[in-house]
Amino acid sequence: MTPPLPDLLIEPVVRAALAEDLGRAGDVTAQACIAAEARLSAMFAVRQSGVVAGLACARLAVAALDPTARFETLAADGDRVEAGAVLARVEGNARAILSAERTALNLLGRLSGVATLTRTYVDAVAGTRARIADTRKTTPGLRHLEKYAVRCGGGLNHRFGLDDAILIKDNHVAACGGVGEALKRARAAAGHLIKIEVEVDSLGQLEEALPFAPDVIMLDNFSPEDLVRAVALTAGRVVLEASGGVNLQTVRTIAKSGVDVISVGALTHSAPVLDIGLDAT
Repeated sequence: MTPPLPDLLIEPVVRAALAEDLGRAGDVTAQACIAAEARLSAMFAVRQSGVVAGLACARLAVAALDPTARFETLAADGDRVEAGAVLARVEGNARAILSAERTALNLLGRLSGVATLTRTYVDAVAGTRARIADTRKTTPGLRHLEKYAVRCGGGLNHRFGLDDAILIKDNHVAACGGVGEALKRARAAAGHLIKIEVEVDSLGQLEEALPFAPDVIMLDNFSPEDLVRAVALTAGRVVLEASGGVNLQTVRTIAKSGVDVISVGALTHSAPVLDIGLDAT
């Protein structure tokens, strides 16, 4: 089970989303149509099968507008659910619940979509040694939530930011004049807790990188045949990450080459929203 994120990490995102939606005058529809003291009971129900992530976002959206509301979760982040499943029940001030509805559903649906797509990739490589990882191709402002959703789907997190590790990519190599020179500079600058990864786009660059003992080598857009050659060449001396050209049609072939990690930008930049609705009861 994925440890939940603390509320203090989620609340700023939820409050910013609510402020965006409420605008300058608040929910004028709810104010016009619903008595201030009216109560509402409703349920968050999923319309399609998937993996849940982000229930705390829905809870905190409601609580921000009605701190006395009762929010009962009937599922947990990371659960696989079938269409029709009730994820949570809420009871409280009607205006507050309806004003929080879209923010709650936007975040819950988005994060559940990321978790669901991640699980699909994880299932696709089952039985191989490869693990599925995300990238930094995330929605600005939502990175920590989307990466949490990846974990809920069974995936790994790559770097959270530029300060996490040294990752030498093709443009760094070009600016330094070669893979070896880039790695030499990185090794001289890195603290003892900083890992170094280098991206290579050919077996020649892979051979150039090996004497510098990077922690991870990213094999960028390698053919399946060259992935197998790279695994044989390195013989377990370094963690190998495959990247580029990864989709659900190619990921198992990539995994069967023997690489350790497959990074997939689509987990966060192309995940469809899981269809979840709020229904009055």
